[in-house]
Amino acid sequence: MASKRGKQTVRGMFLSMAVATGAAGFAYIFIPHGGNANPVPAIDYRVELLTARHAAPYPVAAPDGLAKDWKPTSVSYDHEKGSSWHLGFLDPDGKYVAVEQSTSSPVDKYVTEVSQDAKDTGRTQQVAGEAWQHWKGDKYDALVRQDKDTTTVVTGSASTERLAEMAAALKGS
Repeated sequence: MASKRGKQTVRGMFLSMAVATGAAGFAYIFIPHGGNANPVPAIDYRVELLTARHAAPYPVAAPDGLAKDWKPTSVSYDHEKGSSWHLGFLDPDGKYVAVEQSTSSPVDKYVTEVSQDAKDTGRTQQVAGEAWQHWKGDKYDALVRQDKDTTTVVTGSASTERLAEMAAALKGS
């Protein structure tokens, strides 16, 4: 009698697993689960931009005239760390682009840090009539411009064309 009961318990366990797996499969297939939802919310960076423009010893750059499908995702200003300005975006292709500005030196160390270890290629690229240094990295590429005591870096996982699009849109005030 005990052996029959043991077989029924194992059989019941397998039947229960089959029912649970079927229910989970049904739920996965037929219940919407937000495949199109974008988990990174857009931010409004206007207040931080105005604050940074009042505090920074240089013209703080931000894009003007970018298409609506560029999504701002992060912003910060840190006076203690070389008056560092950061503004992050997702481009229309969902790739990351950041605008980084600072008075930090040495410049090479700063650019390497904000560009995730990109290296200067020795090439320049004309963007909106200005020469930008082209840096290349495993994770991020970067366009770099130096003005007096300020370094501006447009960096990220986006294509060089998208980085140039952002650099062309930058206006300082």
